[in-house]
Amino acid sequence: MDLLLNTVQPYDWGSTTALPRLMGTEPTGEPQAELWMGAHPSAPSRIDRGDGDGHADGGGHGCGPVPLDDVIAEDPATELGAATLRRFGPRLPFLLKLLAADAPLSVQVHPDLAQARAGFAREEALGVPLDAPHRTYRDDQHKPEMIVALTPFQGLCGFRVPGACADLLDALGVPALRPYADTLRAVPEAQALAEVFTAFLSPPAGLVDDVTDAVAAAAGRAGPYRADLAAYAGVARAHPGDPGLLAALMLRHVELAPGEALFLGAGIPHAYLSGLGVEIMASSDNVLRCGLTSKHVDTAELVKVVRFTAMPTRVLHPRAEGVEETYPAPVDDFRLSRFRPRAGGPSSRLPAGAPQILLCTEGEARLSSADATVCIGPGESVYVPAVAEVSVAGAGTLFRATVGLDAVAR
Repeated sequence: MDLLLNTVQPYDWGSTTALPRLMGTEPTGEPQAELWMGAHPSAPSRIDRGDGDGHADGGGHGCGPVPLDDVIAEDPATELGAATLRRFGPRLPFLLKLLAADAPLSVQVHPDLAQARAGFAREEALGVPLDAPHRTYRDDQHKPEMIVALTPFQGLCGFRVPGACADLLDALGVPALRPYADTLRAVPEAQALAEVFTAFLSPPAGLVDDVTDAVAAAAGRAGPYRADLAAYAGVARAHPGDPGLLAALMLRHVELAPGEALFLGAGIPHAYLSGLGVEIMASSDNVLRCGLTSKHVDTAELVKVVRFTAMPTRVLHPRAEGVEETYPAPVDDFRLSRFRPRAGGPSSRLPAGAPQILLCTEGEARLSSADATVCIGPGESVYVPAVAEVSVAGAGTLFRATVGLDAVAR
């Protein structure tokens, strides 16, 4: 197993204190939004199988830290295992993150696998550079994801029922919103959501300002939408004049307690608002943004990808499987579970057969293989290749990320 040297992403919505507080480091004064753990080519973790600090297996080849994607490419069968290699090819199919939001992220949606492959092929054929600001599909993969709250966490997830959305718009008392509320009540669900959502992406002059004022005023009043309107008021303050505020009004406001989770599949519009969490996703960079951003918004493609269906927000809780607690997800790109070993308690064995990343978020975890033992604390992580079997002990909280193939993940 190898200690991971990970990259912190300084996105402007990130907290300046949450990750340093977790990891016991000094704040830099700059936002620290995400800590990436994996082999995504944009910011792969590095490992050291030579004599550097990243080495944890007692070998020593003098090579220094190298990107994890390069290590996997050199010997994918050993690193990934036969089942993972057969299903996903020579790549690590998941990306693990610590995410620390201090301001709202963009309202966004992710394509399914067929949409991603078609969109990527189309932009490749058109010769759109991968790093072009107007590029929509940067790879040919889908991007289902899950967030597990480490602190109280707020987000927006999925459409409200059209009638409830119309009621919320009426509660704001903005006359220009009445035609949208009427549409939401008058036509079938999918059509109503599509028409109003699309219209909100290109609103008439003055509507965003009027709604901003109305949301700020309504957020302080008692009523059934008080908590929701307070969240939308925060969105408006963080992104003044952005039409994404109108799109946000159509989405359900959700609050997670520590340990609770959300799964976000293809086509579900969502935005994280605040809090610290562990996020896992398929290893992709395909994001279609709906608003609350200065980046490219491809409205025509967005409407093709969004699922215009109102679904209840399902807050997930881990399912106990012995000492391991698994967060259910309907995909095989990843599987996320949690261990909370007690001091002096028995160790838990993690079988070989699939690649794994183990992340400590609290206390200390002691990881033992046939060759060595390494202890990691909050914010530290290790990569375990498919050929290695590891046991877990200690006193704290450890998250385990691996693939979701039952044959190799259990």
